[in-house]
Amino acid sequence: MSRLLRAALIWLVRIVVGAHPRYLAALTAGRQKIYFSNHTSHVDTMAILTALPARLRRTTRPVAARDYWDASPLRSWIARRVLNVVFVERQGRRRDAGDPLDPLRAALREGASLVIFPEGTRGMGPEPGPFKSGLYRLAREFPDVELIPVHLANLNRVMPKGKVIPVPLLCRVGFGAPLERLPGEEKDAFLARARDAVISIGKT
Repeated sequence: MSRLLRAALIWLVRIVVGAHPRYLAALTAGRQKIYFSNHTSHVDTMAILTALPARLRRTTRPVAARDYWDASPLRSWIARRVLNVVFVERQGRRRDAGDPLDPLRAALREGASLVIFPEGTRGMGPEPGPFKSGLYRLAREFPDVELIPVHLANLNRVMPKGKVIPVPLLCRVGFGAPLERLPGEEKDAFLARARDAVISIGKT
């Protein structure tokens, strides 16, 4: 049942927003990946999953904020049973939550690939905001996982912040070449380079 609903959601996203993939480099199977993207709407996660080849989608889990997706029984059911979400506690929401990256680490150790939005929340501008440190920390701890920049175009117009009904509009999902790790690179330099990689896809 859950698999059928997931397939139905992917079909619906294709009909409403297109989510046409654009590959600047081939997405190879056989290696775990962290897809990191700009974030402008609630449709972003489904757009990325829809654009992924089926063989990669099967092992990919989106990361989402627990306070939003656990806010109602329906959202929670969709997140857990349909999308197989990895929940993360946003900093400051719960003092006893521990390290918010722990669920992501567990999923990576289990062999999953992840979809994350390093801004931490949806942006309002034409370019993503500063990236938070989570991507840097995961990149250091899991050096064999590929880091794939993703740029979403037009998703902010389909379902902007504050809206609940999507507007049909063709959107693109751009996948860039894996981001290389540079020996000794400091956190701020890495995060700026990762952000630039996402922005550059949208300009290509």
